[in-house]
Amino acid sequence: MITVDPKCSELYPGLCIGFLALNGTSSAGENGDRALDLRRAELEAELRRRLSGIDKATLATLPPFPAYSAYYKRFKKTYHVLLQLESVALKGRSLASPGALVQAMFMAELENRLLTAGHDLDSIAGPIVVRAATGREEFITLDGHERRLKPLDLHMADDHGVISSIIYGPDSRTRIHPGTGRVLYTVYGVPGIEPAEVDLHLQRLEEYATLAAPNAAVEERRVLTTS
Repeated sequence: MITVDPKCSELYPGLCIGFLALNGTSSAGENGDRALDLRRAELEAELRRRLSGIDKATLATLPPFPAYSAYYKRFKKTYHVLLQLESVALKGRSLASPGALVQAMFMAELENRLLTAGHDLDSIAGPIVVRAATGREEFITLDGHERRLKPLDLHMADDHGVISSIIYGPDSRTRIHPGTGRVLYTVYGVPGIEPAEVDLHLQRLEEYATLAAPNAAVEERRVLTTS
């Protein structure tokens, strides 16, 4: 389903990529909203208790933030999950999402701090390849803007083009929508992130997604490593 271009291991030694494919998710939100919302509230309260009293600077030192910050720094960007955790844990705001399958992803992302993207699997054309950008690739982001990838930014592409990049996030073409019956979650484990961390994250993703869609079943779950 997903392969990694060998050049990525030269540019980003230790890179690992995780993915989780689920089917039977078209009922997401019909019966699972309450269970997922209760778990979201528990998670938010847990994060606030655990991180109570620490400041923004200290938050940024918690793993795996330094690994992601090192990646984002080369592109003069800030890791958005750090900002989201600051908003929920330190400022008391609630996690917002456009739907149950996306909420499940945001919850796992916030809990484990690993960069994750979600896609409608039936909208993906052919196999997916992880590559480092040349700087010529373009795609339409979730917000409807056309973006040209920054050189060397890691991204995923199918036969029709880019479906996500680390810096710009997921695309509009394969976005999760209310009728999504098969969902694909992908995880960018930048250098410094251990494969075991990604695997645990995928397990949590599965747990939250099946809260949202109790009839969901795993098609495939894997962690790809590079050497």
